[in-house]
Amino acid sequence: MVDVSDLHARGLRRRRKMFGEADVAKRMAAAGDFGTPLQDIINAYVYGDVWERSGLSDPIRSLVMLGITAASGKTAEFRVHAKGARANGCTAAQVQDVLLLVAMYCGVPAAIETSKIAAEVFGEVAAEG
Repeated sequence: MVDVSDLHARGLRRRRKMFGEADVAKRMAAAGDFGTPLQDIINAYVYGDVWERSGLSDPIRSLVMLGITAASGKTAEFRVHAKGARANGCTAAQVQDVLLLVAMYCGVPAAIETSKIAAEVFGEVAAEG
């Protein structure tokens, strides 16, 4: 049986490494006590379990997340994972290629806003306002 507290601790360490202490604290506190159970699941199972698997490297896993979030129109999550992708060593060119695939297979509108976000995160353009 897997120790969930160990998964939670591992996941929290990974989140902090990818997104930074301040961003993780902000996201974990965003829904107050109401959101605590969901944050516990995210820490333990998303980052403590799935992100710890050995089948994909961290950069590849980040690129997959960018494709998923862009294709599904989850721009807020795309921004979070773009920062994580940068921390995991992904390049702007790799992200650009993912977004071109998203445009071709999921439609240009799915890639427009996320391309702007990626350009901001990877320092290609100044952040909007």
